[in-house]
Parts: sequence; structure tokens; C-alpha cells
Amino acid sequence: MARLTTPPPGSEPRIDLASLPEPPARTRADLQALSAALDAAIPPWIVDKNLLLATWNLRRLGDVTDRWRARPDDRPKRDWTGVASIAEVLSRFDVIALQEVCGNLRALERILALLGPTWRFLMTDVNAGAAGNGERMAYVYDRRRVSLSGLAAELVVPTDVWATITPGRFSDQFARAPYAVSFQARDTRLVLVTLHINYGRNPNEARLDELHATARWLHTWSRRRHGHGSNVLLLGDFNIDRRGDALWQAFTSTGLTVPDALHDVPRSIFTDKAHSLQSYYDQIAWFSRRRDTVRYDAAGSFDFVPHVYRRPALAKAAMSFRVSDHYPLWLEARVG
Repeated sequence: MARLTTPPPGSEPRIDLASLPEPPARTRADLQALSAALDAAIPPWIVDKNLLLATWNLRRLGDVTDRWRARPDDRPKRDWTGVASIAEVLSRFDVIALQEVCGNLRALERILALLGPTWRFLMTDVNAGAAGNGERMAYVYDRRRVSLSGLAAELVVPTDVWATITPGRFSDQFARAPYAVSFQARDTRLVLVTLHINYGRNPNEARLDELHATARWLHTWSRRRHGHGSNVLLLGDFNIDRRGDALWQAFTSTGLTVPDALHDVPRSIFTDKAHSLQSYYDQIAWFSRRRDTVRYDAAGSFDFVPHVYRRPALAKAAMSFRVSDHYPLWLEARVG
């Protein structure tokens, strides 16, 4: 099998640091450690054979402080080390669904500059209102590996569909409308749908209703003949507390299936391995009973914490504002 090895695998970062001042030696050492850990954890690109997908909630990705390491009184806390670390992780995938992208796009623009000229992005407008939290949802993708295949839409519930949703389970639109974009890799078409379920004050007040409505509506929508194939994948932050709880049951109620490899991996940097089934927020899922079912070879989450901000070491709470409080979740899909 031919392997795409440009830039070559190894300990050197894959991102292009030329858009930033020369990093301090400790920062470059951290980026090299991060690159080596990614080489060990993430499958390599295989030309015309695999597609590497990911989803990542990047905590309030907005502005950036123009230093390699933010000072205690700097606002925002996200700095060049943070965006370089994010970009290095993103560089290992072909398409990444991002949640919590803010109205201010300075950090995202910096990340794209680090990724290089073959990278592109699509995003929603800012979701207005208190529940929308001023967030966008976005896709970042490498056009060497995938191309757009025509569909880009925010999904809303038409009035004549309300009757198909269990009474009392949904009485409004989604707080942050699901964002669907179709991509093509060789002969394989995928419709990716990303969303960020409204957390609310308690599970029964907001999340349970929205998860029921999301599962029902996406099941109906994915069955339509929209000319982009029936490989519909959901990638996002569903704010599910733990596998098997009422939120999980609502999410899977219409046949959504999560790959077995993702059942036991942690999603939050604050979750220890002994409690990996808690904070079960992020998911990659699809309707597995369809004729065109996604085939996957591997999946997991990636723990960046040991490899960034090592000297002096940052507490996880501080790191969450510089990189994220979520781990990226990823899947290797087969194409061809």
C-alpha cells in the first residue's frame, strides 16, 4: 500500500511554524513530544484506502494572546503554544468537526495558517440567544484528501414534522442547529453532521428532550434522497453523562450506533481512567442498519495532556483554557 508520507512521520511537528516567531526551546520540545505521541496513537494516512475523521470541542475557541506562553494576567489564556498544539493534533486527520468556535476567529485563523495552504474550513454563523452561547460549529479539512460534494446545511425541524416527535419531547428548534456537510474521498461520499447539545440546568430540563428530538429528526432526515449517499455520520458533543443513562438511551433510541472501540475511552481531561464511562459527552455514531454502512478499522480518543505545557507544568484547569477540556475523538474509516 502506498502511504502518504509528506511530511514524513517522526518527532518533528507537522505544522508550519513559519507564521509565528521562533518558539522557545521548551515549546519546540513539547511540540516534538506531542508529534511523537500522535505518531504512536493515530493511524497513518494510506492513499485511497482510509479516511481519518475526528470531532473536538475546543473550549471557547476565539481570541488568542500573542505570546508563546500567556502570563497570569493575560486575557485570553489561549496562546501560541495552545493554538500550535491544537493545529498539530488536527494535522493528523482529514476532516475534523469542531464545536465551541466563537465569533472571534483569530485563534482559528492562526490554526489554519499553521496547518498550511491545503487546509480549508466551513462554519455556521454564530448561534444567537442564551442557549446558543455565541458558538459556531465548523469543519476543518485537508483538500488533498477530501473534497466537498455539494451539501452544506443547518438542519431545522419543519412544522409538519412536529407530529412525528413524541409529545412533550421538543417544543422549539435546536439551541444550536445541527450542521451537515457532505464530503467525498475517492468513490466514497459521507454526510457529516455535527452538533452541540444544549447542556441546560439539569438533564431532564434540556438535554433529554433535545437528544430525543435529535435522534428522531436525524433518523428521518438521513433516510431522504438528497443525492449525497446514505453514509450519515454524527460527530459532536452530545453532553451525555454516562453510557446507559437516560440521555444515552435517548441518543440511541432510533438506531444510532457508536463503534465498540469508543465505548471505554475517556472524553474529558478531568476524567480518570477508572471512571472513563462518565462524562460521556463526545460521540461519533451512525445508523448501522442501513445498506451503506460506514466501515471502520480503528477509533479512539487522544490524550494530549502529558505532552504539552510540560515545563513548568500547568494544572489541567489552566490547560483546558489553552487547549481544551475535551479530548479529540477519532475514527479511521475505509474508503475505496
